[in-house]
Amino acid sequence: MSILNERAFSQSRDAMARARATDKRRRILEAAVHVFARKGYFAARVADVARKAGVADGTIYLYFRSKEDILVRLFDEVMSEHVEEAREAVRALPSVPERLQAIAERHLTVLGENRDLAAVFQVELRQSTRFMERFTASWLHDYFGLLDEVMGEGQRDGSLRPDINRKLAAKMLFGALDETVTSWLLSEKRYPLKDSAAPIVDLFLRGAAVPGPATSRVRPALAAVASGSRGR
Repeated sequence: MSILNERAFSQSRDAMARARATDKRRRILEAAVHVFARKGYFAARVADVARKAGVADGTIYLYFRSKEDILVRLFDEVMSEHVEEAREAVRALPSVPERLQAIAERHLTVLGENRDLAAVFQVELRQSTRFMERFTASWLHDYFGLLDEVMGEGQRDGSLRPDINRKLAAKMLFGALDETVTSWLLSEKRYPLKDSAAPIVDLFLRGAAVPGPATSRVRPALAAVASGSRGR
């Protein structure tokens, strides 16, 4: 075998090994989602995850340091993919309302298509203050940053009010989406979660007040309340 052929064979062998490792790591994460959702994170054991993934217990530790590391990596990878795909989606859309709806649809689709993943994110993840602090400081911060960017564009192009507090608005929109996922998860009914995106964004953008004279009377009162809140 020539040197070039040996090099090509070695590269091919290495690529196959990396592919097998990637596949095994993915299987472990998918198994962890199932096990954490069904047994609960704190009751689940690494051995349970290994059994579901079809690997030896020790294999888990080739990819993850601990059960906690599995949960951390799971969240990091799902959120990084979500934020990146949401950024890609909004680039192709012409208006801020359409961009906000795309982000909302992506949020509800990711969790609505995987009930086990939703259970881990909405229930298991929140049973530890330490987990929540870590995730709020990392990917949730990036998610809010994306919402802030889109809303800032809306203020500049006139589609959103210039006086809104964007940080508060981002938390409000995320909170509405988050509670919608939790209600869907706890409900015995089965319905497409993604269908809730449009009415949520519509309510967020247009509010609950009827347009007209009544709205003009309400807004000064709300402004006074907001001003008083900032003063305290």
